[in-house]
Amino acid sequence: MNIENIHIQHYQSPCGDLILGSLGNKLCLCDWATEKHHTLVDNRLRRLLRLDYEESTSEVIMEASRQLDEYFRRERTTFEVPLLLVGTEFQKQVWQRLREIPYGTTLSYADLARQLGIPSAIRAVANANGANALSILVPCHRVIGSNHSLTGYAGGLAAKKFLLALESADLFR
Repeated sequence: MNIENIHIQHYQSPCGDLILGSLGNKLCLCDWATEKHHTLVDNRLRRLLRLDYEESTSEVIMEASRQLDEYFRRERTTFEVPLLLVGTEFQKQVWQRLREIPYGTTLSYADLARQLGIPSAIRAVANANGANALSILVPCHRVIGSNHSLTGYAGGLAAKKFLLALESADLFR
């Protein structure tokens, strides 16, 4: 195993194929394997980290897989995997705020922009949300349209609907 590469493994979720990636002891990728979105995320990670991918596993990938299994079995509502957020400072600010959206709740892009103190930057917030390389762990699926519509999602709208339904069940009583 070469630490000079991003280690990647496929993870089959109940709502689609994900690619998990780690660098060192941090997860830097949990992305849908859909062609268009993954190519954009892939190119950005390789450019910013100046590294290639290597099909291999790591401790953090195995731990992320275990925690994702628990999430999909409705046994976990938060993740405790060390993350490496790769993007601009603005993107990282948006992604950090996404991590603070409680399990089972949603908010709109406008709400998110307002909470970040930049209410007129709805489109920029939406673009940063769409650039998220750590789907589910950085829960961009919890952001919806102002009219409560499901808007674009890297894993597809069916995956977004699945994840929101999974989280909306009253599971922990």
